[in-house]
Amino acid sequence: MSHSPDRIPSPNPNPSPRPPPSSKRSKALSLPDLWFKDQSLKNAALKMHLRSLSATPSASPPSDTDFSLITLDPSGPDQTFLLSDELLLQIFSRLPLSCYVSNSLVCKRWLHLHGRLVQSLKLTDLSFLNSGRIFYRFPNLTEIDIVNACIRTPRNSGILLTHKNLSIHIGTQFSGTEFIEKSDLLPSDLLDSGLEMIAQRYPNLRRISAIGASETGLLSISNECETLQELELHCCGDLSLKGISRCRNLQLVKLIGCFDGFYNSVVSDIGLTILAQGCRRLVKLELCGCEGSYDGIKAIGQCCQMLEELTLFDHRMDGGWLAALSFCSNLKTLRLQSCKSIDSSPGLDKHLGSCHTLEELHLQQCLMRDEPGAKALFLVCEAVREIVLQNCWGLKDEVFGFASLCRRVRLLSLEGCSLLTTGGLESVILNWKELQRLRVISSNKIKDSEVSPALASLFSVLKELKWRPDSRSLLSSSLAGTGLGNKGGRFFKGLKG
Repeated sequence: MSHSPDRIPSPNPNPSPRPPPSSKRSKALSLPDLWFKDQSLKNAALKMHLRSLSATPSASPPSDTDFSLITLDPSGPDQTFLLSDELLLQIFSRLPLSCYVSNSLVCKRWLHLHGRLVQSLKLTDLSFLNSGRIFYRFPNLTEIDIVNACIRTPRNSGILLTHKNLSIHIGTQFSGTEFIEKSDLLPSDLLDSGLEMIAQRYPNLRRISAIGASETGLLSISNECETLQELELHCCGDLSLKGISRCRNLQLVKLIGCFDGFYNSVVSDIGLTILAQGCRRLVKLELCGCEGSYDGIKAIGQCCQMLEELTLFDHRMDGGWLAALSFCSNLKTLRLQSCKSIDSSPGLDKHLGSCHTLEELHLQQCLMRDEPGAKALFLVCEAVREIVLQNCWGLKDEVFGFASLCRRVRLLSLEGCSLLTTGGLESVILNWKELQRLRVISSNKIKDSEVSPALASLFSVLKELKWRPDSRSLLSSSLAGTGLGNKGGRFFKGLKG
């Protein structure tokens, strides 16, 4: 008889089947759930949150939590009120300019204090000036620009026209020959009243820019602002310059007469003579689109004996004006920019004279095809020490050859002179015994392969040499050995392999 082992009886005689494992895993507790699993800890966190709120009763519906034991502390006072205005101004003045706007939005006091720190402003709405709000908001201005505020242009047009001297919004219905016509400028009486208010409230003004200003408005500025040193006038005429004849301390003046495509006004010898007789302490003068001749430049040279820098931008001078530069006894820098002609009729060489104190001659984007005018210019500037030629059209070897008349040149900078060759450059600079610095950039007809031994020996003794005449050769030399610039040779070889 066989014997089977005894079995352990089951505690549950009717066992139920085990439920199948759930397909979804139980959700793990997040960190906030672990923190607030204890109810006491949750109540403590709620108390800390409510204490940070203000004492103002909340409009949210009541909850089940018991708030009888919770006390709400009142908000503390603003600690910055313990600091004086002078101390806050010292703190704000040491912050970067990028923080001014955001800090001024904190409260009204900070807004007012930041306004006291602002000294330069470009106004776009003249009503802000005529209403007097500008004087409360910015009480310590020393520089103000009201050009854009005096032009009636659609501010929401989305079309912004920008030039070197001006940026304005224009509409889509433009059909005239000029972007700014006389009807687009604000009435002269409104502008004069604004200038009078500026003169009365800002007696320490040092710089102002305006457009279409009349003699009356400028006269109020010259009578009240004795410390005015810089003046920029757009669309001004000869008679309006009478208003600045009493600005005895003016040092920098920029007159913009005719501005192609924008506006057209006339500044002639009459206006230049009025300016010269009234502002005798001029140090820097810039004439943009101004007419004139020998007489106007002569008056400036004789009256403004402190003049050190003269800039002519797109001038409309009559022939023979170059000879008047000899009257500028203290002139150190002469700049010609975007001029279509140097001098249409310079006259005889013996009548030109010379500027013995001239140190720098800058020609930028000028048309140099007129050989007599270029020769007269270098004759007048024969004592110059630095010559800078940038993007000048028509600068051929024959025209650049006249630069050899200047025997004391120490620095020559050429950029964008595409017609000048290596031979033309060499024929001039080998005659300059005092040359110390040479910069040649983006002049494609000057080749490295054409440099002679004499020119190479000159390069070895220079204190500064910046030689990048041909951008293509510079690019190819920098890419040598890299496999780039070979029309995809390395790429296609990889595909063939």
